[in-house]
Amino acid sequence: MAYQLSAVVADVELLREHTADLDHAVLGELRQDFVLLPVTPQLVVELTGALPDYAPDDPSAEQPFGLVLSSALVEILSRWSQAGPVAYLEAEFAGGIGYQSAAVWLGGALSWGPRFDDELDAPREQWPINGALVRLGVEPGTWIDPFAELGLHVERNTDGWLAHGRRRLSADYWDELVEDWEKQ
Repeated sequence: MAYQLSAVVADVELLREHTADLDHAVLGELRQDFVLLPVTPQLVVELTGALPDYAPDDPSAEQPFGLVLSSALVEILSRWSQAGPVAYLEAEFAGGIGYQSAAVWLGGALSWGPRFDDELDAPREQWPINGALVRLGVEPGTWIDPFAELGLHVERNTDGWLAHGRRRLSADYWDELVEDWEKQ
């Protein structure tokens, strides 16, 4: 089953404050008071005034993201990070092949990354998205890693996260459905 992610993740209040007046910002609720902002072409245009640019080649250590982080977009993430850490996360998998990339801004500057991995053969805590989430302040819990702890596995792609946010679902939505079903 395929998985695709292009999103900003940060504290719920931080992203609510900075996206409240944006027409194309949809926040998907995660656990531990974090939210996910799917990065769509429409959002990039609204934030930067320019169409998004995508790397012509597959992401790599030299070009870790499929979305080219323009100077205007980086400036926005830097500005938002003055209120707390902000991460840009990207992942794409199909049939066990794919990649993860992540970067974190804090205090108005890039503070970690970007990191890229297309093998994911290191321990889970060293994977780019997990590393970024730890730097955001995600606490360990009952789930296997920070990725699952926040609920990033709940939706499989940007369209799923957009629907998740528009319906105001929690990251525990599917677990709650299973519990209700088991009770019946």
